[in-house]
Parts: sequence; C-alpha cells; structure tokens
Amino acid sequence: MMNPKNKYAVIMAGGVGSRFWPVSKTSHPKQFHDMLGTGKTLLQQTYSRLAKFIPENQILILTNDIYEDLVLEQIPNLEPHQLFLEPAMRNTAPCILLAALKIHKLNPEAVMLVAPSDHWIEDEKSFGENLNQAFKVASKERALLTLGIQPTFPNTGYGYIEYEKDKSSDIKDVVKFTEKPDYGTAKSFLNQGNFLWNAGIFIWSTAYILNEFQEFQPKMFSLFNDEVSKLNTFDERQVISDIYPKAENISIDYAILESSESVKCVPADFDWNDLGTWGSLHDKLDKDSEKNAVVNAKAILNHSSNNIIRTEKDKIVVIQRLNDFIIVEDEKVLVIAPKSDEQDIKKLRQQAIEKFGDAIG
Repeated sequence: MMNPKNKYAVIMAGGVGSRFWPVSKTSHPKQFHDMLGTGKTLLQQTYSRLAKFIPENQILILTNDIYEDLVLEQIPNLEPHQLFLEPAMRNTAPCILLAALKIHKLNPEAVMLVAPSDHWIEDEKSFGENLNQAFKVASKERALLTLGIQPTFPNTGYGYIEYEKDKSSDIKDVVKFTEKPDYGTAKSFLNQGNFLWNAGIFIWSTAYILNEFQEFQPKMFSLFNDEVSKLNTFDERQVISDIYPKAENISIDYAILESSESVKCVPADFDWNDLGTWGSLHDKLDKDSEKNAVVNAKAILNHSSNNIIRTEKDKIVVIQRLNDFIIVEDEKVLVIAPKSDEQDIKKLRQQAIEKFGDAIG
C-alpha cells in the first residue's frame, strides 16, 4: 500500500464559471457557492472528499489571488504552503508546473492528484478506489494518468479520451484527446466503445511531470525552476508575482499530454458530472413531480415542467405554462432563457457586461 505521506492533491479553484451567471461571477465564482443546496460550497465538498484519501496538510488549493479571502473563509485551517495564488490567468499548465515544483521540493517521492474544485461525485468509495489504483501506478511507473468517465450519451460539451482496446489491463494506454466534438462525432465515439469523457482529473509523480515539462516546455520549466529555492518560503508570493505573467497561456493538455507518449487512463467506476451548465446542475438537484428543480425560492408552478429556478433566499416565484427554462437571479440580475440555450449564457453575460458594466459579471 502506498505511503500516505507521499500522496498530495492540488485543487484547481481559479475559474469564473461564467455559464452559471448571474450566480457565478468574477467576484464570487461558482466553486465558492453552495450550488447543490447541501450546506457546503463546491470547493468545500471537493476538499472534504479528497481529505478522506489524502492527508489534509498535503492538499493544495490553486486559485486567483483575488479569491484568497474566499478560500480562507471556506477552508480556514489551510497552512501557508497549501495556498497557491495566481497573479494572472495563464490556463492550467503554468499553475500545475508551479504546484509540482512546490510539492517536489517538499517531498521528492510525491505523487500528486490534480482535480477541479467544482465537480459532482456521488460514489466517493468508488472514487477513492480509482484514485488509489492510479496513485499506485504513478508511484511505480513513468506515467501520466487520467481518470476517464464512461459516457452515457453523446455529450458535445465534454472532451473525450480515446484508449487502446487492451482487455488484459485495467489501465489503458491513451491514443489521443479530442475536445468537444460535434454530435455525429460524439455518437461515433460511443459506438466504437473505446472512448471516455475527460474529467480533467490527473495523477502523476512530481518527478515525472517535471521531467515532461523539461522536455516539452523547456522555456516555461526554466522560468519557474530558476526560482525554485524561493518556493514554500516567505519570498514565494513576490517571486510568483514577478515571473508568473511571463508564462505562456496554455493548457496542460496542449502543453504536455498531447506530446507525451506515456499517458494512461483509468476507466472510472463512479458517477460524475462536471456541473458546467445550469442544465447539468438541474440533472443533480431534487425535483418535483414535473421535474422542476427549485433552489432557495418559494414556488408556485402551474402547468410548468423541467425548469430550473434559483433565486435569492425565500423569494416567492409564480410561474405558469413554462417548460424547459432556466430562471435564475442574484441581487442585481435576472436571467430567463430556454435550457436548450444554456451554452449561450456565457455570451449573454458578456452582452450584459458591455451594456451595464463589469460589476454585474
């Protein structure tokens, strides 16, 4: 069994979650909200889930520096080395590289998990079993592992992982990643049987991911590695502030995974939802007999079905003859749109910001 002292986790909590506007906005993104009505924010749920398998003082949170107070308010027991603040948005590769350098300096034998802060996972026992399987492989092999989700329908909002059809092993060699295909392509992926949804959950040893950065992203590696002596010290924040904006804006997928020849996946056994849109949230909320999901509001719904309604606390909402709609608000903004247009929420947010100012976004 792997030594728990070598297990680390990195929670990615810097996104804006603009498809959940107006509840999620730049000043207070969705990971800091109780989107599911459980009494815990998505960040708190993710932290609690990982703490069942990884020592709490070995869980790092990566976020934008403007969210420092929100993180510390919601996870107040964090030690200084557990909070990594980005001074600029540079996608996932730079922050993962810096996190790997930080952790590797603390423990050269470390294996690190990278996980989003805002996903829904119900079967935590199966999740833990899949994690331990991946940690075990990553601790012994020079491999980059990802957890792949068995697709249940041809979703065009997810990325896909193609793996080699090798029935002799539970760990599959990845052939390629495909970003958000059209419906026909997604349907063909499901028919082929060797495609998984990409959940964006990764596991690798710090030593090996640093090796891959050195090979495939030498400029970025040198930029950060030259200052490694300052990481986990009082000088870290200033150093990151100085060098981080100089890094290329690139995802871990494009920077490393598409070039590496040692990417493997673990087909996951747990149910998963990325909670990326109001429609995906609707799927996971409790609903009435007409499939309406109501959060916070006191609602009267006449001849209405399959809606998601989220308002300020205890607002009275009366709706008649409305089906398949998103009705959501915060203290300043009300949005009403068909669920079929959920991917346009991001565009609607931008239109509103351009007309009424950044404060509403």
